[in-house]
Amino acid sequence: MKKIIQTSKAPAPIGPYNQAVWAQDTLYISGQIGLNPETMEWQNSSIQIETEQVMQNLKAILEEAGLDFTKVVKTTIFLSDMELFAQVNEVYGNYFEESTAPARETVAVKALPKYVNVEISAIAVRL
Repeated sequence: MKKIIQTSKAPAPIGPYNQAVWAQDTLYISGQIGLNPETMEWQNSSIQIETEQVMQNLKAILEEAGLDFTKVVKTTIFLSDMELFAQVNEVYGNYFEESTAPARETVAVKALPKYVNVEISAIAVRL
């Protein structure tokens, strides 16, 4: 059975999708970008601030589902430019213990929604 997860503490979807979906014991979180959920403004004064907002949006969705970052098993990071990798990775790393960090891939793409610099999706499990 599928259950939709929505929270006002993360940006509302800007298309025909949901913030997250439970499928049995797996939570699939849609890609999050650096939009402030209260103002829906892009937090882009630096790549670190943008990434921090992305991670806070992921955190809000995880919490709405009763989970935290320790339950994340897989992430995908999309970057507008691979030159941003080190700065994004530094902020991202603050949310995970290295010994239990999730599987991940990072790819550079031609463009992201709203022309942001970073988007991160996640898969978490309830064990």
